[in-house]
Amino acid sequence: MGNSLPTSVGLSNDAAVNQIQEIVSDNCVVIFSKTTCSYCKMAKNLFEGMNVNYTAVELDRNTNGSNFQDVLEQMTGGRTVPRVFVNGAFVGGAMDTRRLHEEGKLLPLVHQCQVKRKS
Repeated sequence: MGNSLPTSVGLSNDAAVNQIQEIVSDNCVVIFSKTTCSYCKMAKNLFEGMNVNYTAVELDRNTNGSNFQDVLEQMTGGRTVPRVFVNGAFVGGAMDTRRLHEEGKLLPLVHQCQVKRKS
């Protein structure tokens, strides 16, 4: 259900910022993840359980994963994964995302994005 993006080679910091911003603005749900991370799996399973498509950027399989992680830390204040974005906004890590879902606030954010993209 999740899409993975191709790896890219040797980005500058500015290019990494631009690429991350482009990925986030082009997709309703983006999970910056690592394939071996149990919290990342939990976040992905949450969206799969809601039948919501997401784009996964697997930092441990991306040539620029470390650079992306540095930029994500600057953008979000945290270096840990997952870093979850919905409708262009950073919503947090796995526990934050799960809490939003439990509070009934996550799906409306996803729907806002889906409606915006259709119009």
